[in-house]
Amino acid sequence: MVKIIADTTCGLPLDELEEMGVNVIPQIIIFGEDSFRDDHEIDTPTFLAKLQAAKDLPKTAAPPPAMYEPLFKKYAGEGDSILVVTPSSDLSGTYRSAEVAAEMVPEANVQILDTRTIAGGLGVLVKKAKTLADQGETLEKIVEELRTLAKKEVVYFLVDTLEYLHKGGRIGNASYLIGSLLQMKPILGVDDGKVTAIEKQRTSSKALNRIKTLVLEQCPKCEDAQITISHCGGEVRASQLAQELEQALEIDTIPVYVVPSAIVVHVGPGVISVSFFKND
Repeated sequence: MVKIIADTTCGLPLDELEEMGVNVIPQIIIFGEDSFRDDHEIDTPTFLAKLQAAKDLPKTAAPPPAMYEPLFKKYAGEGDSILVVTPSSDLSGTYRSAEVAAEMVPEANVQILDTRTIAGGLGVLVKKAKTLADQGETLEKIVEELRTLAKKEVVYFLVDTLEYLHKGGRIGNASYLIGSLLQMKPILGVDDGKVTAIEKQRTSSKALNRIKTLVLEQCPKCEDAQITISHCGGEVRASQLAQELEQALEIDTIPVYVVPSAIVVHVGPGVISVSFFKND
């Protein structure tokens, strides 16, 4: 059997992941000299309160290999294969940590998949991996299916400020916007695992309306689109956007998730994103 291991950057609620039987590895949030696992040591409301009170921006650290090693040994001993579904290696060190852990347990049959995405789209891939594993698919087949699906993902997101992305070094080719934005609001995306600039609008409301337009132009009207919305501190906007897109795309329910703290460190509070998968 194939066992699925994810981490908290997939953005799915921890209770949902536990119910699915997916192993979840935490990211590490660092405020000064204090560090917290973002699975059970710090939640999003607590994180936001600490962020507001902090003199300096917090940092993150990928889960150390030692967090993966016990699971690799356990499943290797039980004769199971292992698939680690990670966020983009350009946005997180999680992929490399899992690689190091796999080298520490050579007897384990481990495949580590760099999905080239993060948050909502990553969560969809994790759920797909678990579904295929439960259906008895081989490790190779699951990896093939996920790679094919990942290439179809489209991500749009809006941040209140580029400060967090800039200071965290995760802004990719959107860096040119730093000196020219003033009060402009950029629409960003994730392209081949990197943050990329799409366009800019003069206000947040215009930017969010533009994202809605882009989604309606590109998102298929079918369940295979697997559209999700994620936010931090923007529940009203996210819920309203979900309702508008549900009606326009004729979708019963669009999942709305809270962006994990480890991602908010790098994009800032107020982020809102939409992820979906195109047809071939």
